[in-house]
Amino acid sequence: MLLLFQATQAADSVQVAADELMKEAIANAEGLDKLSLITQQLIDFGIRAGERILIAVIVFIVGRFLISMLKNFVGRLMDKRKVDISIKTFVRSLVNILLTILLIISVVGALGVETTSFAALLASAGVAVGMALSGNLQNFAGGLIVLLFKPYKVGDWIESQGVSGTVKEIQIFHTILTTADNKVIYVPNGAMSSGVVTNYSNQVTRRVEWIVGIDYGEDYDKVQEVVYGILAADKRILNEPAPFVALHALDASSVNVVARVWVNSSDYWGVYFDINKAIYETFNEKGINFPFPQLTVHQG
Repeated sequence: MLLLFQATQAADSVQVAADELMKEAIANAEGLDKLSLITQQLIDFGIRAGERILIAVIVFIVGRFLISMLKNFVGRLMDKRKVDISIKTFVRSLVNILLTILLIISVVGALGVETTSFAALLASAGVAVGMALSGNLQNFAGGLIVLLFKPYKVGDWIESQGVSGTVKEIQIFHTILTTADNKVIYVPNGAMSSGVVTNYSNQVTRRVEWIVGIDYGEDYDKVQEVVYGILAADKRILNEPAPFVALHALDASSVNVVARVWVNSSDYWGVYFDINKAIYETFNEKGINFPFPQLTVHQG
């Protein structure tokens, strides 16, 4: 593309000299000769404009092709070096934006606009745009902080800013989350880097807790033994730390029993729901009653 620009500039110099000669000829001509020269000048202008548009289109097509090649090259290079996927998505997004800006400047130059003037215009407008987009600059800095300190990475299940989901991408301005019901949420990186982030995937194991209410008058030792038996039957529950069952609280209408176990993070929800079901079924089989709201009426 550099050779194309040099050739275009040389052609522009020749054309400027030709235009000066044409203006001089038009000034000295009279009648039909003057009209013919003006018509010829308009035709030449149309041809030159068409050439510039054609060159700009070629620059755009070639530029998009080169950008695609460079993005693929950067991607393969990062894959070869086994760069973390969070960094890869961020770098790809950054490279795409920078190369697209360069392509726009190249296309404008191919159309005949002075690129130095265009660059100066961009620089002067950059201050105003930067002030208007200060939030995005903060998000860009936040993305760098996330990549540097790694509070989360692609594939982690996190909760932040009132939303939760699996991290799909970390882009230069946003972190993209996919929720459990397959919604896509864009969270600004600035908020992610300065706010509270709960990472549920960072640790290998997690603790699961159940609080079960039983009727007053039930045999607590029997209930404790039954719950321990339910927990021991599930092989996903870890032996270390050992399962824990205790009397949690004497509530207004129930005796609350707490059970706590440790599982692998990937088994958390499966164990939680399965033990809920097992407790319900087993308590019914063993005659252990669950409390329910009651209203006692006294007649005076």
